[in-house]
This record gives sequence, C-alpha cells and structure tokens, in this order.
Amino acid sequence: MLTLYHCADARSLRALWCLEEMELDYELINLPFPPRVFAKEYKEINPLGTIPFLIDGETRMSESSGICHYLTQKYGPTDMALDVDHREYGSFLNWLYFSDATLTFPQTLVLRYTVLEPKERRLPQAAEDYAAWFSGRLRHVETALEDKEYLVADRFTIADIAIGYALHLAESLKPLKERLGPNARAYLARLQARAAFQRSQEKQKT
Repeated sequence: MLTLYHCADARSLRALWCLEEMELDYELINLPFPPRVFAKEYKEINPLGTIPFLIDGETRMSESSGICHYLTQKYGPTDMALDVDHREYGSFLNWLYFSDATLTFPQTLVLRYTVLEPKERRLPQAAEDYAAWFSGRLRHVETALEDKEYLVADRFTIADIAIGYALHLAESLKPLKERLGPNARAYLARLQARAAFQRSQEKQKT
C-alpha cells in the first residue's frame, strides 16, 4: 500500500490532494510540523526530516510535485497528466517545475522569517524582499489565467495541484495574501472547491 507522511498544509498537501483526486488506496501518517523537531523518530524513515515522504514498495520519494507526477504515471492513465506527444506537454512540465523551483521557494523564506523563527530572530526586511520576489513570479500565473480556468489542456491536471498549493500557502501568509491578483484568487477558489481538495483538508486534521 502507498504510505504518505504529511504535515497539515505543508508541501505534502500536493501529494495528498493528488491521491484523493485519483481515488487511490493509501495510508496517511500525519506528523507535527516541523517533524525533524517534534517527531525526531521520523528521521529514521526519512533522514532528511522533510515532508512529504512517499513509500511505494521499494520506491521512496520526497519531492511533492515529483510524487504527483509519479502517481499519475504509475497508477494512470488519468486526465490529470498529459502524454508526451500532447502539444502542451512542455508547458505542463514547466508548471510542475516552476511550482517549487520558482514559486514556492521564496514563500518558504517568508514563512521562516515571519512565523517559524523565534521573534528575536525574525527578519522583516528579508521577508519583505522575498515576498516581492514571489510577487514578481506570481505575475506569470496571473497572466496565464487571464482567459482560462486551468493552466494547460483546458482541464484540471497535476500542474494545477502544484501551482494551486503555492497559492493556498500564500493565502495563509499575510505578506503574500495581499499580492494575489484577481485571476489567481478566482483560480484558487475553484481549486479549493474541488471535492478531493476538501477531503484532503479533512484528512489532515486527524
């Protein structure tokens, strides 16, 4: 059985959401955040101490967008992925990589320097600088959604899960929430209304 180690609303939400969309059987293990501090035994399972961590037989994975891609390829076919010969396949992959390499990265630093660090170690200027970085990258998403509901192929895919999570995280951080444009806000609301997203929110509370 698939096993997913998860923290509420961490990047592992991408993997949990994908599992729910695909209606796969899996075991969910919810951990306190950050697990390397509050569940130190977890490092015996994942030496990095990071979330997510997916176990599928001998397969071990720790990258959230990669896990989504793996699930669609291993347990598909599914409309949530694009075939290599699809005319938008390159765009599909680009959004998957963009989600973490470009969009989520500055968010983690805003989170660190506004929430996670002790008050005496918080750096408002660093948080503002990375929030501005995020805002600049976010314009690419805002523009892409000017005339469509989803990012590629006129349908919901794991590219939407990957990017949608970044927007969901932004919504929870005051320095970032105010930077979401009208297209991004409407898009996020559509994604959050999906039944699978709602189920993932409920399951991470247990």
